[in-house]
Amino acid sequence: MDFKTAVRTSLTKYATFSGRAARSEYWWFVLFAFLGQIVLSIVDSMLFGTGRFMHGPGYASWVSNGGPLSTIFTLALLVPMIAVGVRRLHDLDKSGWWLLIAFIPLIGGLILLFFFVQPSQPGTNRFGPQPGNTPPPVPMG
Repeated sequence: MDFKTAVRTSLTKYATFSGRAARSEYWWFVLFAFLGQIVLSIVDSMLFGTGRFMHGPGYASWVSNGGPLSTIFTLALLVPMIAVGVRRLHDLDKSGWWLLIAFIPLIGGLILLFFFVQPSQPGTNRFGPQPGNTPPPVPMG
């Protein structure tokens, strides 16, 4: 699955918590969200002055205090990000409730990262057929 298809699929299934999501669909959508946050943080800083450059001996950094555009983007992607995470766990034949392990500091995130980088479970599991292996629809008529 390519970048455009993954983003379109994830946004089309923005509140679909059933079925499966391939590893590529999940990671392309994560990349889309990450790049969107960077771009909108820069735009927020230019339009609303929400960021500042800090420097000192041996370091330089950019600090963004958020802004309206990046906040709206984050809120708009909250449900789709949870949904694609649940579908990704389904692809590994795990319950979507495993996503709640993220609330355990550090360890929870590392466990989820381990899960999300695993290859898809081949064939059909209790959550449906393997993504990308579904037969094409039969034409009517």
